[in-house]
Amino acid sequence: MVDHLPNLGREQEMLEAMGLSSIDDLFSDIPPSIRRDGPLDLPPPQTEEEIWADAQRLLGANVAMNSRPNFLGAGLYQNFVPTMVPMLATRGEFLTAYTPYQPEVSQGMLQAMWEFQTMVSELVGLPISNVSMYDASTAAAEALTCAVRVHNKKASQPNVIYVTEWLPEHRLSVIQNYILGSNIELRLLMTNPDGTVNLEEAGVAAGCCAVYVEQPNPFGVIDEGLPKLKGIIGEDTALIVAVNATSLGILEPPGSWGADLVVGEGQPFGIGPTGGGPIYGLFACTKEYLRQMPGRIVGQTKDEEGREAYTLTLSTREQHIRRHKATSNICSNETLIALMGAMHMALLGPGGIERLALRNVAACEATKRAILAVEGIELLHPKASHYNEFTVKLPQSAESALQFLEERGVTGGLELAATTKGAQPDWLLISATDQTSNSDIEALAGGLSAWLRQWQWRLANE
Repeated sequence: MVDHLPNLGREQEMLEAMGLSSIDDLFSDIPPSIRRDGPLDLPPPQTEEEIWADAQRLLGANVAMNSRPNFLGAGLYQNFVPTMVPMLATRGEFLTAYTPYQPEVSQGMLQAMWEFQTMVSELVGLPISNVSMYDASTAAAEALTCAVRVHNKKASQPNVIYVTEWLPEHRLSVIQNYILGSNIELRLLMTNPDGTVNLEEAGVAAGCCAVYVEQPNPFGVIDEGLPKLKGIIGEDTALIVAVNATSLGILEPPGSWGADLVVGEGQPFGIGPTGGGPIYGLFACTKEYLRQMPGRIVGQTKDEEGREAYTLTLSTREQHIRRHKATSNICSNETLIALMGAMHMALLGPGGIERLALRNVAACEATKRAILAVEGIELLHPKASHYNEFTVKLPQSAESALQFLEERGVTGGLELAATTKGAQPDWLLISATDQTSNSDIEALAGGLSAWLRQWQWRLANE
């Protein structure tokens, strides 16, 4: 076997060139007291061929999401992405682009970023958008801390923020990490049994710095009461709304019913779930929050000759070089992934985005009807409207149902107890998108029916 390392056998030659006699001499300045005595507990080194063989073996154990009926969602959704999107994104001017600090040589990239901002602003109904965040969780946390900076001086409840009940643990933990050590107090906004925000109790949040809600909520419920929330909490409290981006094809944009900041996961536009990343977050706001918003903003202007031009604007240098005074943990963004989202939205257009949303609703409703036809399964929020996903209550644990479905080649959804504090073990979140077929729905319903029959048989024979 040929070893392809170009410096093989020349270690001594290199040491002599440095005036050293051994490899150990390279590390002579490290005190013996902090040196490791023995080798790391690692497997032996491998050749390139061996590494490739191991990688292929490991990757071969993975199951592609689109290779089987799949009902996972919970924030990342399997929507169809036109082939044109990855084709455009892999062009060199996008794929290898760096931060456009020199606008004179980056006009195309800057214009594309500006177009993304414009589309997001139109989608959510707010005048200002940045060029993306890392994901929905960082966008939510940054929006909350941004609102505290803007409202804290006038707040009757200073350093207090409210977030809606039932937030997934991964999002809540990011928010908690952001406010750690900042004297910001996190409180919960209670919900009704039907999954909607309890507007009668929402008045307790009036005068705080910010209230964070999700539309649809983590159960897939569309909360029709949220447009009333801004009037309850008052103008001096920021209303932050997290959205499912595709739902805005048919739902009223939050900016039109009082939202001060809108955040969300942009992943449904531009890319597939990709195993959790890379993804990108949406962040939009009113003018009041402009100078406190995180991330990058591209502005449109005129050059010396009066021609249309684009440049980064309001990019606070302290974010990059004075970290102890920085207002944000975000100094970068997800430009390439965000531009894939812009390409997707541009290809669809307003009519296409509406059709995508309607297809998601239709798939969700068809799946819901099929699942509820299985005797023994109940809808957790039977009177609510849903988008993309809904939650059912099973007669036994969701974990056992999912294991049974897995053996039948069906990814049946998400066990909410594994991701959401307070969720019951028998709650199952089922997601459906424009890629959910009738045969997928039949496989899920048939699998759950077979699982219930097996459970009932065991119960009868114990």
